[in-house]
Amino acid sequence: MRKFFSFFAALALTGSAGFAQANMTLDYEGCLAYALEHNIQLRQSRLTGESTRLSLDGAKAQWQPTLDAATTQGVSNHPWGQGNKTVYSSNYALSAGWTVYNGGQRENTIRRYETVGEMNRFQTLAIERNLQPQILQLYLNILYAAENIDICRESAAVSAAQAERGKALMESGRISRVDYAQLESQARQDDYAVVSARANYDSQLLQLKSLLQLGIDTDLSVLPYQWTDNVVTSAVPSKLSTYDLAVDNDPSLAAARTSVKVSDYDIELAKASGRPSVGLTGGIGVTYNAPGQGAFGTQLKQSLYESLGVTLSVPIFNQKKTKTAVAIAQVDRIKAVLDEQQRLDDLSQEIESWYIDLESARSRFISGLDRVSATRLSDELVNEQFELGLVNTVELMQAHNDYSQARRELLQAKYMAVMARKMIDYYRTTSIALP
Repeated sequence: MRKFFSFFAALALTGSAGFAQANMTLDYEGCLAYALEHNIQLRQSRLTGESTRLSLDGAKAQWQPTLDAATTQGVSNHPWGQGNKTVYSSNYALSAGWTVYNGGQRENTIRRYETVGEMNRFQTLAIERNLQPQILQLYLNILYAAENIDICRESAAVSAAQAERGKALMESGRISRVDYAQLESQARQDDYAVVSARANYDSQLLQLKSLLQLGIDTDLSVLPYQWTDNVVTSAVPSKLSTYDLAVDNDPSLAAARTSVKVSDYDIELAKASGRPSVGLTGGIGVTYNAPGQGAFGTQLKQSLYESLGVTLSVPIFNQKKTKTAVAIAQVDRIKAVLDEQQRLDDLSQEIESWYIDLESARSRFISGLDRVSATRLSDELVNEQFELGLVNTVELMQAHNDYSQARRELLQAKYMAVMARKMIDYYRTTSIALP
């Protein structure tokens, strides 16, 4: 049974560089688990959610009263005054305030942050789920590139053998030097194809390392999967049922719908700036002067004062700030509704596109099986005829190239079909499993 997270690390000290090189071998599930833990975009989204949670705590705290303590210490000097020329004075006070009503700003701010928190959770979930097709695409590209290297190597080995055989035939006088040169050129082209295939493999592996946030000090390799023809040829559910499931499960769509709710609260907050507000204030304090009338305790007792007040603020003219803010919030709501509609359209187009890709790749795969069989037989027969001197080098190379091309096209069709099939499953179940 394939492990969910296959991770093998070996450290080898480099003599001159002085750092350790880690070797990682991962399967698809291992790549996904590693990305969920280390992907920077995902970690940033989680931090955004934490910031929203803290903002919600701050919004709830607006229901609490404020309490401040203050003290003032001062010395005044009257050089030409009568009596005491230098006087020390101090004041100690507590002041409190509480907003009774502010047009519904507190309530709507709390509801808004609660909704934003819900939207952040959907956005984080969308990033988590979007990592699955991103990793799948790169993983399948790597597996395709690896198999393509094998095909190119086999083709290069056959070309080298044909060139060697052509050299022997040229030396015996059975073919011309021109024919041998063509065989040698074909061998060199196939060698170059191996190099190009390897470069493509390394490029795809580098992209996967980048997605997993792996550094230059890590060598990554992936585990292969074995695919059966049934993965390509088996029937798939209808497009409409897949679309319905995708609409129910898509976190990006849920985030877009939640964004509309956030816009509703923004409108209410904008309206609140034009409504009256009521606040309560209160305070208590004492003063002390030296020299003054009475001892310290007596002065504090006699100077004790208390205050209580109610403040009513009614906006009359505010330079159209409220009206403008409401209009802007309403425009933002329309944008949010359009984003929701756009996501629905994107889902529809994406799903239909994957069904088209699957059908196309499936047809190419089925016809490719017959083509590979036919070109293999043709290649074998032409090789036999070449040994007998019945065909020339052009026909030999044509048969060889046709067979190699048929194998590569079949391989491409297989992986395109696998990708499309897995993406359809992803839209239906929100998860991808290999093989």
